[in-house]
Amino acid sequence: MADNLSLAEHPEHIVPSLRLHLNSLDVETMLRFYHPDAVIIDAAGNVHRGPEAIGVELDTYFRLGLQMSITQRHLFVTTDTALLILDWSYIGTARNGAQINMVATATDIARRGDDGFWRYLIDNPFGAQLREPI
Repeated sequence: MADNLSLAEHPEHIVPSLRLHLNSLDVETMLRFYHPDAVIIDAAGNVHRGPEAIGVELDTYFRLGLQMSITQRHLFVTTDTALLILDWSYIGTARNGAQINMVATATDIARRGDDGFWRYLIDNPFGAQLREPI
C-alpha cells in the first residue's frame, strides 16, 4: 500500500492526486481518495455504495495492470464541491495478455472534507456515455 500518496489540499491538485492513487493499482490506497459517503457508477450505470462495493469495482480495473492516462477537460469549483470532466484511458496489454483500448470521459464530483482534503464523492468514469434508463 502506498501510504505516502497525499490527498489534494487545493482543487487544482485533485487530478494529479487521483492519477497517483489510481496508478498505485492498490485498492486500499485508492479508497483513501473517496469521501465516506462516496459512490462509483459502473459502465452499465449501476451505483456501487461504500468502501467494499467501491473496492470491488476498482479491482476490476486494477487487475488489468495498466496505468491510467487522465486529461482534465474541465474543473468547476464552488466552496467545498468540485465538478471534474476528465478524459481517461487504459491502453495496452493487460496482465492476462488481452489488448485493452478503454477510452471514456468521466463526470466526477469531489468534496473538500473538514480536514481540508478533497476526495471523490461521485466517481462516474463513464459519465459521458449514453445509457438506457433502468
